[in-house]
Amino acid sequence: MGKFKCLHCKGEFDDSGIIKDGLGNEFCCNGCKNVYGFLNSNGLGEFYERLGKENHVKASVSSFENVDNFYKNYVKSDGELSEIYLIIDGIHCSACVWLNEKVLANTAGVTEISINAATNKAHIKWDDSTIKLIEILNLIKSIGYNPVPYDPNKAEARASAKRREFYAKMLVGVFCTMNIMWVAIALYGGYFSGMSKEIKDILHFAEFVLASPVLFYTGSEFFRSAYVGLKNKTVGMDLSVAAGASIAYIYSVYAMLSRNGEVYFDSVTMIITFVFIGKFLEVISKKKAIDSLDSLSSMLVNEVSVKVGNSYELRSVNDVKLGDIIIVRAGERVLIDGVVVAGAGSFDYSSLSGESLPVLLAPKGVITSGAICLDGSLEYEVTTSFEGSMLSKIIALLESASLKKPNIEKMANQISAKFSLTILALGLLTFLFWAFSTGVSNAIIIAVSVIIIACPCALSLATPVATLVGLGVGLKKGIVFKEAKIIESLAKCQTIVFDKTGTLSKSKLKVVKATKFDEFDMSLLYSLLSVSTHPISKAVMSSLDAEIYELKDVQNIVGKGVSARYKNQALKGGSVDFMSGFEFSSDNSLYCFSIDEKVVAVFELADELRSEAKDVISSLKANKFKVIMLTGDNEKVASKVANELGISEFYHSKDPLQKAAIVKELNDKSPVVMVGDGINDAVALSSASVGISLGSGAALSVERSDVVLLNDDLNSLKNAILLSKMTLQTVKQNLAFSLVYNAVTVPLAMAGFIIPLFAAISMSLSSIIVVINSAALRVKFKG
Repeated sequence: MGKFKCLHCKGEFDDSGIIKDGLGNEFCCNGCKNVYGFLNSNGLGEFYERLGKENHVKASVSSFENVDNFYKNYVKSDGELSEIYLIIDGIHCSACVWLNEKVLANTAGVTEISINAATNKAHIKWDDSTIKLIEILNLIKSIGYNPVPYDPNKAEARASAKRREFYAKMLVGVFCTMNIMWVAIALYGGYFSGMSKEIKDILHFAEFVLASPVLFYTGSEFFRSAYVGLKNKTVGMDLSVAAGASIAYIYSVYAMLSRNGEVYFDSVTMIITFVFIGKFLEVISKKKAIDSLDSLSSMLVNEVSVKVGNSYELRSVNDVKLGDIIIVRAGERVLIDGVVVAGAGSFDYSSLSGESLPVLLAPKGVITSGAICLDGSLEYEVTTSFEGSMLSKIIALLESASLKKPNIEKMANQISAKFSLTILALGLLTFLFWAFSTGVSNAIIIAVSVIIIACPCALSLATPVATLVGLGVGLKKGIVFKEAKIIESLAKCQTIVFDKTGTLSKSKLKVVKATKFDEFDMSLLYSLLSVSTHPISKAVMSSLDAEIYELKDVQNIVGKGVSARYKNQALKGGSVDFMSGFEFSSDNSLYCFSIDEKVVAVFELADELRSEAKDVISSLKANKFKVIMLTGDNEKVASKVANELGISEFYHSKDPLQKAAIVKELNDKSPVVMVGDGINDAVALSSASVGISLGSGAALSVERSDVVLLNDDLNSLKNAILLSKMTLQTVKQNLAFSLVYNAVTVPLAMAGFIIPLFAAISMSLSSIIVVINSAALRVKFKG
């Protein structure tokens, strides 16, 4: 049987399954034949040029017949446009991304298409009146790919698998590098003290055995990236690393087998391993960074209790219609916006709006998704769909920010693109010059010296080693940078926006003033407070210390307070409205206590500011940072806090979407740092150049932020900024040194004054200097 290669997928097949088109082209199946014909007839034959010799997935002839499940669970619509997130199976290179985006972008009705090449995640928007989802899905199918709805669990599995793969490769690199250095020390020692050729050959072979898995297994990521870059006519640091390591390895193998010259296997392992560690850290950070908004979705239940007649039934949030009546009980989270029609309850809006005090909702009050019912229960009429509710809009904005947030290109990569091509060209010219002058053998030695001495080890290490040290120092100080590039971004920001609740304040009520009108037994108040679960009652109770009496006739009046009896005394505690005929004015929250209908004490409570907040703000302003406060609290509370902390610019009464809009507007003018806490800050954190959250913050904010302050102390913010500036300065020093080093040594190597052995020593020395300068960060940073 003859062997044939499919013109579309490049897979081999025998003549028993051959399928031909009208032009005699040979394919392995009808799916591949149809896709090939479709692409060429629509002017998309460029795909095969971009694909090159790589194999492609075998096309399928199947199609979608029903997409009701897609519309029900995955499609979002604003009335005009629909959108969906898909995973497109079969994408394995940039050519695949190009083809899918090209086909969909040229399709009538599709208004937006973007595909993440790293995750195969596609975001598609379309006009459902012009084209239906089933047509879009079958169009993707027709060009040989399989679209499936985005499933967070599958994304997590893929991220975990990649992390395990990188971890294994890093372990191999570290293990081999540690061992090869011992062998290299013996060889360098033997070079000066004398060593027999037999021992030298054994040590060379040992280095070869250790260096090979590092180059071909650990270094496979660099070769893959370099290949893709060359195919798409882009050159980056990966090509420099791959080229330098490969040439050093090939020459070392030649020197080992010919027993003529020195080997540089230790240089190979150093280049690959150190740079790969930086890549591994990126994979770790991306594991949580990729679609971390799934954590918000997972914390929400999918069903709500809808009133049907005189009873209630659980119904999917997607099946709830406008006008439906939903009941919310204590401990439950509101999932859809609406208006209260019956009952009353206290709701915690701190994680959504930033409002530090519980909010009482009664009939005709507007209820917003994301709030948590603290006590009581109520019924409300649905006024928006689940997709149109506040919480759903936040999710949508986070998805958009996740795809559109720009990546800051590292300085080293920008330099390396031209550096790599220049050195390779100089190496070739050097080889040609010396080949004609002195012969091929000598030309190889001199050309290898040029490549080795100019090997981008110092340039490659300039950024990752400094940032590795910066990350390590930060971790010891309770500062976690999600990605190394965030250090550079933070160092360039001069505007800092603070959320108030939970960030500048502790999000914890504290008694700031107590007014007594008559003497009374403090145990009566303490006992009454002990039977209430309301946050204000708990805050007052924590400020007292007394005996607990056994009370009778205890009644919790939702949103007002608690009443009870002790012996022949009637006790009441709660809001001013709960006290008959009593008036008291204050900007703070109030708790009143009465005995036999006479108010005997009033407690004023406020959200307690962090003890370090004022000093931190003063320090930032002294260092010429522009400081802004952004809060959901009312103007009186916001103004009071701003004045106390010395903040001249602040925004009050802002919901999550307004916060995000303000941060985005500020960020458009100059890079902004957003420091926040709570669900309400998640979108704003994503809208800033750098988002920073406290370790005690809501899980979503911690995951959406770029920097996490683990020790929950604002002094860590000062340390993070200082560390980022020092790290960036170290990176610049390393880059400057490596460039000067290459400018001096490369001409000497091209002139034939440096043999490969001393080229490797010189290159290693340059790397050591970069590492020492980076390690000095630990000593220089005193935060």
